[in-house]
Amino acid sequence: MEKTALSKYVRISPSKAREVARLIQGKPALLAMTTVKLIPRKAARLIEQTLKSAIANAENDANNRVDSSRLYVKEAIINEGPTLKRFIPKARGSAGRIRKRSSHIRIVVSDRA
Repeated sequence: MEKTALSKYVRISPSKAREVARLIQGKPALLAMTTVKLIPRKAARLIEQTLKSAIANAENDANNRVDSSRLYVKEAIINEGPTLKRFIPKARGSAGRIRKRSSHIRIVVSDRA
């Protein structure tokens, strides 16, 4: 039994978020939750919210109720979202590009069956 949680249009670069997501893949859900709580990064805070949602989705399913101690993180995928393009003035009348990237965070938890 798999349950998914998805956070879209999160304002963080996908490469920064992937560093944290790699740390929790394949771990038990409760261990992944404590791991993410201890990481002092913005990406960890955003992934923690999505992970909480995925665990809650699995626990509150009407057909298959699963204990959170049996869950593990099957996938933690960070996809690219849309990029906001901004410009800043540079020397001699030119303009420098600023790309404000966003991400879509997808976490899949599954029970060990």
